[in-house]
Amino acid sequence: MRILITGGAGFLGSHLCDRLIEQGHEVICLDNFFTGRKRNVSHLLGNPNFELVRHDVIDPFKAEVDQIYNLACPASPVHYQYNAIKTIKTSVQGAINCLGLAKRTKARVFQASTSEVYGDPDPSIHPQPESYWGNVNPIGIRSCYDEGKRCAETLFMDYHRQNGVDIRIVRIFNTYGPRMCPDDGRVVSNFIVQALQGKDITVYGEGQQTRSFCYCDDLINGFLKLMNQDELTGPVNIGNPGEFTIYELAEKVIALTGSKSKIIHEPLPSDDPKQRQPDITVAREKLGWEPTVCLDEGLKPTIEYFDKLLSEER
Repeated sequence: MRILITGGAGFLGSHLCDRLIEQGHEVICLDNFFTGRKRNVSHLLGNPNFELVRHDVIDPFKAEVDQIYNLACPASPVHYQYNAIKTIKTSVQGAINCLGLAKRTKARVFQASTSEVYGDPDPSIHPQPESYWGNVNPIGIRSCYDEGKRCAETLFMDYHRQNGVDIRIVRIFNTYGPRMCPDDGRVVSNFIVQALQGKDITVYGEGQQTRSFCYCDDLINGFLKLMNQDELTGPVNIGNPGEFTIYELAEKVIALTGSKSKIIHEPLPSDDPKQRQPDITVAREKLGWEPTVCLDEGLKPTIEYFDKLLSEER
């Protein structure tokens, strides 16, 4: 197949490019390089089945494709809050452009949504199933991302109902692995970089807020299973239900890096969710998918990647 990936030079997009090229597909990687990096896909540039296009998903684009994966959008607070209006445009106008292309070419189109659509969940709704409507602050500092992704899901469902577009929607929970940006402000990259540099590790609040961390290879497996089955449009939660406190993650990173970093505490940011854990019943039962990489196992190659990256910058 010929497959278009928007945001294809990003953290997850580049891993998806690798997997699809390995499977023998032609891949068009579209990226504006705001958070994507050419180095993430540089090893593919000589491959005749790979094409890299610098383009912003906000602007219309034309291609003859069989499948579209819409991954274009900054996904960490430090990046999506940098230009909040552009973030909303990327989610909403980017979805419209992908859906319009899918409608014209009759391609199947995949939306990378997020667990952020659940906002700060009601403690009684834990873990979060796809049926939960969420508790999102529509005017907070994170809203540009949360509401942009919620609106994109609405667009996907309406294009499906109104125009018969063949859609798939995934809700991604915290994911980590090689090719994360070192400056993206996400907790895994933050802790690893701080530990490798021997700096204090910054934990917000008491560090008792919880997250569920899914290794990138597991997540891409989930993407492919959802995209290439014919019964389920989604949304489907894809993430690792293993739940850890932020403080536990900091301790693991210190142990695995052998760092002498100390853990320090800073005030909790506004709208930071207290709990986030996926209910993956649908993925297990309908897709036959569940994660296989435990946190300790996935942190090792992630630490190796950052160690190499930081040594190149010294």
